Amino acid sequence: MPVEKNEFKAALKRGEQKIGLWLGLGEATTAELCAQAGFDWLLVDGEHGPNDLRSILDQLRALAAFDPPVVVRPPSDDRALMKQYLDIGVRNFLVPMIESGVQAKEVVRSVRYPPEGVRGIGAALARASLYNTVSDYLATASDEICVLLQVESRAGIAALDDILATEGVDGVFVGPSDLAADMGFPGKVGAPEVQETVLDALERIKASDKAAGILIGDAELTKKYQKMGVEFLAVGTDVGVFMNGLKALRQQF
Repeated sequence: MPVEKNEFKAALKRGEQKIGLWLGLGEATTAELCAQAGFDWLLVDGEHGPNDLRSILDQLRALAAFDPPVVVRPPSDDRALMKQYLDIGVRNFLVPMIESGVQAKEVVRSVRYPPEGVRGIGAALARASLYNTVSDYLATASDEICVLLQVESRAGIAALDDILATEGVDGVFVGPSDLAADMGFPGKVGAPEVQETVLDALERIKASDKAAGILIGDAELTKKYQKMGVEFLAVGTDVGVFMNGLKALRQQF
């Protein structure tokens, strides 16, 4: 029996636009609440959210009862940590701070079994193979892993063509906040110089065979990216939605 088809990866390959929400609270209960809001995908943030392997596992289990595909952002491209994420059942990765084609290639190798990659063989013990009940897991798992890479520095932008040319990469996500800071505009993602770079990067990604992605806190810019056809578009965060809802309720009274 092969692994289940990754419909999220397939949809991005077809160029379909998917609207997502960022989960940064690190809680299975709030993840369950967000899962019922109708978003196309949810991202569990292990880079800036207070998440470890166990809390990510808890959220994967909580979200398994719902429809949205789950993307997980590890804190880095650390191969050993990504191996653990794979074994608990992560199939969609957004890997931050990618700055070269060589680094992109190594990420792809990290999520694939030999001979194409270097993922360790241990899934017989793991949730990913449903504890060794998916008989063809080793033969079929690699093809269903979705690799999304985050470019968020001047070095990453300079290497974008090499990153896009990397076989096995499904999409490239532009990180505007870190990019703005690296360009000398910390906290000013809407600065014309930053937006010129962001838009150029998104257009270059869309012109390739990879999906383009972004998250930004400005609603008007988000609508602009939506109109561009950015494929995996995050439109908010659980933290922002919760805080804005609390403030709006308080202001009513």
